[in-house]
Amino acid sequence: MAGNGVFAEILDGEVYKFYSEGEWKKSSSGKSVAIINPTTRKTQYRVQACNQEEVNQVMEIAKTAQKSWAKTPLWKRAELLHKAAAILKEHKAPIAECLVKEIAKPAKDAVTEVVRSGDLVSYCAEEGVRLLGEGKFLVSDSFPGNERTKYCLTSKIPLGVILAIPPFNYPVNLAVSKIAPALIAGNSIVLKPPTQGAVSALHMVHCFHLAGFPKGLISCVTGKGSEIGDFLTMHPGVDCISFTGGDTGIAISKKAGMIPLQMELGGKDACIILEDADLDLVAANIIKGGFSYSGQRCTAVKVVLVMESVADALVEKVNARVAKLTVGAPEDDSDITPVVTESSANFIEGLVMDAKEKGATFCQEYRREGNLIWPLLLDNIRPDMRIAWEEPFGPVLPVIRISSIEEGIHHCNASNFGLQGCVFTKDINKAILISDAMETGTVQINSAPARGPDHFPFQGIKDSGIGSQGVTNSINMMTKVKTTVINLPTPSYTMGTKSVSMRAIGSKL
Repeated sequence: MAGNGVFAEILDGEVYKFYSEGEWKKSSSGKSVAIINPTTRKTQYRVQACNQEEVNQVMEIAKTAQKSWAKTPLWKRAELLHKAAAILKEHKAPIAECLVKEIAKPAKDAVTEVVRSGDLVSYCAEEGVRLLGEGKFLVSDSFPGNERTKYCLTSKIPLGVILAIPPFNYPVNLAVSKIAPALIAGNSIVLKPPTQGAVSALHMVHCFHLAGFPKGLISCVTGKGSEIGDFLTMHPGVDCISFTGGDTGIAISKKAGMIPLQMELGGKDACIILEDADLDLVAANIIKGGFSYSGQRCTAVKVVLVMESVADALVEKVNARVAKLTVGAPEDDSDITPVVTESSANFIEGLVMDAKEKGATFCQEYRREGNLIWPLLLDNIRPDMRIAWEEPFGPVLPVIRISSIEEGIHHCNASNFGLQGCVFTKDINKAILISDAMETGTVQINSAPARGPDHFPFQGIKDSGIGSQGVTNSINMMTKVKTTVINLPTPSYTMGTKSVSMRAIGSKL
């Protein structure tokens, strides 16, 4: 169980410790931060409220540890990552328990997240060995005006200290998607988990601890963003920031300075449905894409743009499936569980009330009990309604009826977000043309938006982010190119037509 067995050392009384120098520690602040169970709305866990001095210590330790880690052979880095992955999957039950209690993730999905995270770590280890084990060789005479007098050798070297900040909705999976690439590339990692999800992340970090990584290489600090958030992201010891979340990422990008940034900041993923689409397939994907984990996913379907001629039929099919969704506690594996905080529920309700005042059609009665909001499909949404543009991050899905493909593309591209989108049609030519026209990082054809598999490139444009994720892209992003140029005394052509005199070479040495 959480906080017991092999995890006993991470808990001090009722407060979970933070991780530094390969040890679990209590903060000198003497303060803690409460984590509220979304279902009971009562304090479930408490974590240390680290202070700025402790952040300074962690950064200094991470810098020193990274220098030694960069000299560790690739095969050894991969070996430790494989070990951590196995430990993570072995202890999936207590970690999943934390996910259920602190972010109300359905039990079966919580277990899946942990197993998926272990698989990601192992894949990253293998990909890192392949990717980083190969360099590049260039010769100078490939550029006009040059003879073959220079050999250029390139390799990838680590950036240094990576600051990783994952979101509440996937606090384990999106943490390891940053940690594993950083470590295989030779970097050290400082993890700042979200408050909701912090205990799950601490359990995950302990799996890396048990794997035997060098002391100081991995650190995990918890606390209030208002006290250590800006201090972390603006810290001179940070060489790269990998952040997943919301608008906070835009503020971070403006303050971070000249360091690489990898950011995914949410989306308003549009689903465009043409007249020839398989409506049963569409309805199934709308349910999966719009309502899984209560819509609290960056890649959830956030707006349905359906051709008017098939709108009635589609809405009927989706409503029939909505009626079958179970609503309740995450422990019961309910389809719809409480959203993460009361403030989130209030925000969602604000969008719903705005739509109601402006004449939206409610396909179900709006129901809310505490943080639990019943699934709701809103039809006949107009562009003057907030929910047409804002990301609810909850189980509420707007339907906009369109009269042309161009209208759907226009609405998609008018958004300040550009993470993912999807198009449903049996005409692959139309699908490709629409995909090319949609201003999003990814377009899914005949399927709901999704981040995975985890080795696929994952990126957003506009306010949806900077850079690209996915195992290979993350490893590349957390390294920089190092070049060594060998200057030869005379042009060299292996088995070329020129005769090379060794005596001439000797005279030039």
